[in-house]
Amino acid sequence: MPSPVFNKMNTVFIHVSHLKTSVKWYSELLNQEYKISEVKNPVYNLNIDGETGLTLDAGPEGKEKQIAVSLHPIFNFHTEDIKEAYEFVKGLHYTIDSPITSFEDFSFFTIKDPDGHVVMICTG
Repeated sequence: MPSPVFNKMNTVFIHVSHLKTSVKWYSELLNQEYKISEVKNPVYNLNIDGETGLTLDAGPEGKEKQIAVSLHPIFNFHTEDIKEAYEFVKGLHYTIDSPITSFEDFSFFTIKDPDGHVVMICTG
Protein backbone atom coordinates (compact mmCIF):
# COMPACT_ATOMS: atom_id res chain seq x y z
CA MET A 1 0.00 0.00 0.00
CA PRO A 2 1.44 3.43 -0.90
CA SER A 3 1.89 5.88 1.96
CA PRO A 4 -0.75 8.61 2.27
CA VAL A 5 1.97 10.83 3.78
CA PHE A 6 3.60 12.98 1.10
CA ASN A 7 7.36 13.22 0.69
CA LYS A 8 7.19 16.97 1.20
CA MET A 9 7.92 19.41 4.04
CA ASN A 10 4.95 21.69 4.62
CA THR A 11 5.73 23.94 7.58
CA VAL A 12 8.48 24.19 10.18
CA PHE A 13 7.18 25.28 13.59
CA ILE A 14 9.45 27.15 15.96
CA HIS A 15 8.07 27.22 19.46
CA VAL A 16 8.74 30.59 21.08
CA SER A 17 8.06 32.14 24.47
CA HIS A 18 7.45 35.73 23.30
CA LEU A 19 5.90 36.02 19.84
CA LYS A 20 6.59 39.73 19.24
CA THR A 21 10.26 39.39 20.21
CA SER A 22 10.68 36.41 17.88
CA VAL A 23 8.81 38.05 15.01
CA LYS A 24 11.14 41.04 15.26
CA TRP A 25 14.25 38.81 15.41
CA TYR A 26 13.34 36.55 12.47
CA SER A 27 11.93 39.41 10.37
CA GLU A 28 15.09 41.46 10.78
CA LEU A 29 17.26 38.44 9.98
CA LEU A 30 15.31 37.86 6.76
CA ASN A 31 14.94 41.59 5.99
CA GLN A 32 11.15 41.37 6.07
CA GLU A 33 8.78 44.16 6.89
CA TYR A 34 6.41 43.56 9.79
CA LYS A 35 3.97 45.53 11.90
CA ILE A 36 4.44 44.60 15.52
CA SER A 37 0.96 45.97 16.29
CA GLU A 38 -0.50 43.28 13.99
CA VAL A 39 1.34 40.40 15.67
CA LYS A 40 -1.17 38.41 17.72
CA ASN A 41 -0.84 35.09 19.54
CA PRO A 42 -0.80 32.23 19.02
CA VAL A 43 1.16 32.11 15.73
CA TYR A 44 2.91 34.23 13.13
CA ASN A 45 3.73 32.99 9.63
CA LEU A 46 6.88 34.40 8.06
CA ASN A 47 7.07 35.00 4.31
CA ILE A 48 9.38 32.23 3.10
CA ASP A 49 10.35 31.57 -0.53
CA GLY A 50 9.49 28.08 -1.73
CA GLU A 51 6.93 25.57 -0.57
CA THR A 52 7.98 25.07 3.06
CA GLY A 53 6.59 27.63 5.49
CA LEU A 54 7.95 28.90 8.79
CA THR A 55 5.56 29.49 11.69
CA LEU A 56 6.46 31.01 15.03
CA ASP A 57 4.19 29.46 17.65
CA ALA A 58 3.78 31.04 21.09
CA GLY A 59 0.73 29.03 22.11
CA PRO A 60 -2.48 30.36 23.63
CA GLU A 61 -2.78 33.94 24.89
CA GLY A 62 -2.03 34.28 28.58
CA LYS A 63 0.15 31.18 28.82
CA GLU A 64 3.91 31.43 28.43
CA LYS A 65 5.37 28.40 26.69
CA GLN A 66 8.19 26.62 28.43
CA ILE A 67 10.71 26.17 25.65
CA ALA A 68 13.01 23.17 25.37
CA VAL A 69 15.66 23.98 22.81
CA SER A 70 17.79 21.59 20.83
CA LEU A 71 21.55 21.94 21.14
CA HIS A 72 21.73 21.42 17.37
CA PRO A 73 20.12 23.27 14.46
CA ILE A 74 16.91 21.73 13.21
CA PHE A 75 16.79 23.84 10.03
CA ASN A 76 18.90 26.31 8.10
CA PHE A 77 18.63 29.47 6.06
CA HIS A 78 20.56 29.61 2.79
CA THR A 79 23.09 32.22 1.72
CA GLU A 80 25.22 32.64 -1.39
CA ASP A 81 27.90 34.60 0.52
CA ILE A 82 28.73 33.19 3.95
CA LYS A 83 31.06 36.04 4.92
CA GLU A 84 28.52 38.72 4.01
CA ALA A 85 25.81 36.82 5.93
CA TYR A 86 28.10 36.54 8.96
CA GLU A 87 28.84 40.28 8.93
CA PHE A 88 25.11 41.06 8.51
CA VAL A 89 24.17 38.92 11.52
CA LYS A 90 27.05 40.39 13.52
CA GLY A 91 25.73 43.88 12.67
CA LEU A 92 22.33 42.90 14.07
CA HIS A 93 24.10 42.03 17.35
CA TYR A 94 22.61 38.53 17.31
CA THR A 95 24.21 35.77 19.34
CA ILE A 96 26.68 33.95 17.11
CA ASP A 97 26.93 30.37 18.34
CA SER A 98 29.74 29.15 16.09
CA PRO A 99 32.22 30.79 13.72
CA ILE A 100 32.22 30.16 9.99
CA THR A 101 33.22 26.58 9.22
CA SER A 102 34.21 25.90 5.63
CA PHE A 103 34.57 22.75 3.61
CA GLU A 104 35.40 22.41 -0.07
CA ASP A 105 31.79 22.84 -1.21
CA PHE A 106 29.93 24.00 1.89
CA SER A 107 30.22 26.68 4.60
CA PHE A 108 28.10 27.45 7.63
CA PHE A 109 27.83 29.22 10.97
CA THR A 110 25.19 29.07 13.67
CA ILE A 111 23.31 31.69 15.65
CA LYS A 112 20.81 31.57 18.51
CA ASP A 113 17.36 33.11 18.42
CA PRO A 114 15.80 34.84 21.48
CA ASP A 115 14.72 31.49 22.94
CA GLY A 116 18.10 29.84 22.35
CA HIS A 117 17.12 27.82 19.26
CA VAL A 118 20.21 27.17 17.14
CA VAL A 119 19.74 28.36 13.55
CA MET A 120 22.24 27.46 10.83
CA ILE A 121 23.15 29.83 8.01
CA CYS A 122 24.81 27.91 5.19
CA THR A 123 25.82 27.72 1.56
CA GLY A 124 25.37 24.66 -0.60
